[in-house]
Amino acid sequence: MTFDTPVALFIYNRPLPTARVFSRLALARPTRLFIVADGPANAADCRPCGAARAVVEEIDWDCDVCHHYSADHLGCRRRVSGGIDWVFSQCDRAIFLEDDCLPDMSFFPYCQSLLERYEDEDRVMTISGDNFQFGVRRTPFSYYFSAIPHLWGWATWRRAWEFYDVDMKQWPMVAGTNFPGDMIPPYAASHHRRGMADAHAGRLDTWDHQWVFACWMRRALCALPAVNLVSNIGFGPGATHCKKPTAFASLPTQPIDLPLIHPPKIDLCLDADEAFLKRAMMAA
Repeated sequence: MTFDTPVALFIYNRPLPTARVFSRLALARPTRLFIVADGPANAADCRPCGAARAVVEEIDWDCDVCHHYSADHLGCRRRVSGGIDWVFSQCDRAIFLEDDCLPDMSFFPYCQSLLERYEDEDRVMTISGDNFQFGVRRTPFSYYFSAIPHLWGWATWRRAWEFYDVDMKQWPMVAGTNFPGDMIPPYAASHHRRGMADAHAGRLDTWDHQWVFACWMRRALCALPAVNLVSNIGFGPGATHCKKPTAFASLPTQPIDLPLIHPPKIDLCLDADEAFLKRAMMAA
């Protein structure tokens, strides 16, 4: 399979993990690459921000590269959401990586295959490279479907991103309900509603609660691989949100077998979601 799916890389002020992630991109050799960078938050950030940008200038393969570098510091909410808007102003599908999301090389053909397979399937809005089942195999197929969009290395389409609203204007319609209903257990739903309320009110500088909200408003699912394809190597003091290491930090990856074995239908894997949510609530 020729790898021709556009890839978007989001960077900030961490040149070392950026270099590790970029080394995987250099092996994958995407033909189209979008690089999005936030501006420094203060004077101390100027040098590491510049060093991270220098890392991604070392492109030695035939590639159409587009940069979207901010001179000012926009923060997670505006920089990531605006960067994805920019990507989808130029292409209809893309793979997304942040500077601390280290992919196995099979992550790229896995995403490309599912982007093609579910291009017109409205019920699928996210493809993720994460598997947080800690070695437990939940399916005989190459991937399964989850109610929870995982975003440490993921992919989607313009047709899905069109439902994204960084301001969550529809949140007041469901804020006082049991949203998202039967998609996840009540204990997990209440936790996510608190995060969404904070994102809507501007108390939380993030973009991802808004994406989960958009997916749940349409009762859309996320495809997750049967093995873990992405390791988050960014936990620690320099992280924006993941400052405290948890069980999900730096998980090992392994290649997914190709060609993929597709499940015969789109069914929610409740056992996998329950196992993940219990562990995630302990880490919260």
